[in-house]
Amino acid sequence: MATKTATVEELVAQASEVFEKQFKCKPTLASCGPGRVNLIGEHTDYNDGFVFPMALPQTTVMVGKPTESGICRVLTCAKNVEDPKYVEFSIPTPDNPLTASKPAWANYVKGVVANFIGSLKSFDAVIISSVPVGGGVSSSAALEVATYTFLDQLNPNGPVSLTKKALACQKAEHDFANMPCGIMDQFISLMGKKGHALLIDCRSLESRLVPLKDPNVVVMVTNSNVRHTLTGSEYPSRRKHCEKAAEILGKKSLREATMADVEAFKDEFDEEMLRRIRHVITEIQRTEQAANALEAGDYNKFGKLMVESHNSLRDDYEVSCSELDELVVAAMEVEGVYGSRMTGGGFGGCTVTLLKKSAVDKAIKHIQNRYSGKETFYICPPSDGARIIAL
Repeated sequence: MATKTATVEELVAQASEVFEKQFKCKPTLASCGPGRVNLIGEHTDYNDGFVFPMALPQTTVMVGKPTESGICRVLTCAKNVEDPKYVEFSIPTPDNPLTASKPAWANYVKGVVANFIGSLKSFDAVIISSVPVGGGVSSSAALEVATYTFLDQLNPNGPVSLTKKALACQKAEHDFANMPCGIMDQFISLMGKKGHALLIDCRSLESRLVPLKDPNVVVMVTNSNVRHTLTGSEYPSRRKHCEKAAEILGKKSLREATMADVEAFKDEFDEEMLRRIRHVITEIQRTEQAANALEAGDYNKFGKLMVESHNSLRDDYEVSCSELDELVVAAMEVEGVYGSRMTGGGFGGCTVTLLKKSAVDKAIKHIQNRYSGKETFYICPPSDGARIIAL
């Protein structure tokens, strides 16, 4: 059976209750930022390519109120992040800038505060989330975007474009979490629309909403509930491979390269780098094709491209793992499943599957019987992006 996701209203009620206990008053402001699932287009965003995510119904909620103390006090209700759950820090000034420190979860909040566009007041806040942490569905961007949207209400300087907000949240992750992510996660968390996926051109920062409203077709996210212990260098090392390859090819990014270009320089690359390049170039092509297929209602073609994407991530980019591979194979054995693939950075986390609504129960039962671990299923309609919530 698919896991029921807490509604935004339920999360706000829970966070407000915790806020009253912690700060002895009622919150006056609230915001939310959703997680995301990337339907196709993995490890292409930092190569100026195309990505095709949608916002999830799972969200991070922030409730709170402004204060005059100059001190920000923040409590998280998350159960699976490291202690302490409560932090305090000063509003940054030129003489006293914010810096990253433990606990790691608080760095996403501090990073957004440090990169916020406009003036700020201090605040008290409580954070609660239904976005799985470490699941490859961008709990970090959901927290960043929820924080920025919350801070917007404290800023008297007027509106800032969604693109500028996304770039500020991305910079927060670069500077405070030391993760050189692309722009996709923050973009979709801010710009998602109910009933649509979003094709994002990470070079021009232009985007196109693509309807995903067929009542007979659903998106299922399956959390493998594994996260392999990594050295922390896997993501940055692949990004460096891509940057080095583009430099050798004389291109600004791999978005501008073709496999014919690579062939002309193949003696410059070792086998590992050739595989990395091949994934990026072919994945960018697949993503454009997939968006066009979805727009045309060609779910069979879309599903085929999803599987090709997974195989490329497994074999060429080498960011899958045995658990994700198991989940994809099991899903593809079920009649009514169009396609399935790993989603997110890799090495654990989630798969995303496009399937007929009538096949959901059969798919869940089959995957449960085949998967060696303990999975969690979510049926995920494309949802709205970040928003202010009236209390």
